[in-house]
Amino acid sequence: MGKFDGVLIASDFDNTMVYTEGALRSGGPGPAISRENRDAIEYFMAQGGTFSVATGRALPSFASVMDGVPMNGPTVLFNGAAIYDFPAGRYLRTAFLPECIRDHVRQLSQLIPGLTYEIYHDDNSIHVVNPNEITARHLHLTHTPSQQIDSLDQAPSPIAKLLFEEEPQRLRQLEEAIRDQDFEKAAELREYEVVASAVNLLEITARGANKGGMVRRLAELLGVRQENVCCVGDHANDIPMLEYAGMAFAPENAIPTVHRVPGVHILPDCRENAMAAMIEILDRRYS
Repeated sequence: MGKFDGVLIASDFDNTMVYTEGALRSGGPGPAISRENRDAIEYFMAQGGTFSVATGRALPSFASVMDGVPMNGPTVLFNGAAIYDFPAGRYLRTAFLPECIRDHVRQLSQLIPGLTYEIYHDDNSIHVVNPNEITARHLHLTHTPSQQIDSLDQAPSPIAKLLFEEEPQRLRQLEEAIRDQDFEKAAELREYEVVASAVNLLEITARGANKGGMVRRLAELLGVRQENVCCVGDHANDIPMLEYAGMAFAPENAIPTVHRVPGVHILPDCRENAMAAMIEILDRRYS
C-alpha cells in the first residue's frame, strides 16, 4: 500500500512534461524529461499512483518518445480520440471521426484553397494534404513519417483526427470559416470537437473525443474516483480534462485561458520542473 493508491495523474506531454516548442521552431531535437521530473514521477508510481499521458500526438509519434517517459497507465492519444495500452499493444477505447467529415472538409477547402492538414488513423499511418513548413517542423519533432495525398477523399478509414497546420493568420481565417458555416452548430456537424492545440495547429476530433472525455473513461477503467484525478496541461485542448479533474494544474508557460480555468493550480514553467512541483503538492495533500 502506498500513499498514492487510487490516484491518477493524466499529463499533457508537449510543453507540459517537456518544452518542445523550441525544437518545433528550430527543427532541432526534442529535449528529454528532466531528472527532477523523472524522479518525482517514479516516486509517485512507487507509492501506488497511476501516471498516464494525455497527448494530442498520434500513436506512432508518441511511441517515438515513450521510452523516455516513466508511466504505468494507459495513454490517451489523438487529443482524446483513443485510449491505448502500449504494453498490450491494443486500443482500450476509441472515438473516431464519422465519414461525413470528408464532405465538410471539402467545403472548407473550397472556401480556403490550399489548406494543410495531417490525417491520423488507428494504425501507424499518417497522411498529409498540401504539406508546408509547419508540417515539416511538426513531423521532424514527432519523428513520424507520412504519405502525401491530394485530398481527404484519398485517405483510408477510420480517421482518428485531423490536424490543420497553418500560420496564425490563415488559422484565424479557417476558424472564422468554421464559425460562419455554423460548423459546430449545424445538426449534421454536431459530431465534432474543434480546438486549437498550438498557435498554428487546429484539431478536429469526434464529438466527445477530447481529453476530458477520455480521461474520464480512463478513470472509470482504472476505478479511480474523480476527486483523485489530477490533470496538468498548457493549451486549449487541455481545458476539458482540467475542468473534469478533481485537481487541475498548469505550468507557468500555459496560455492565459488555461490559467483562468476555475481552481487551477499554477506550477513553475515546464522548463523549471513543473511535474516535480506538482507531485510535491500531491505529496503534502496525501500525507
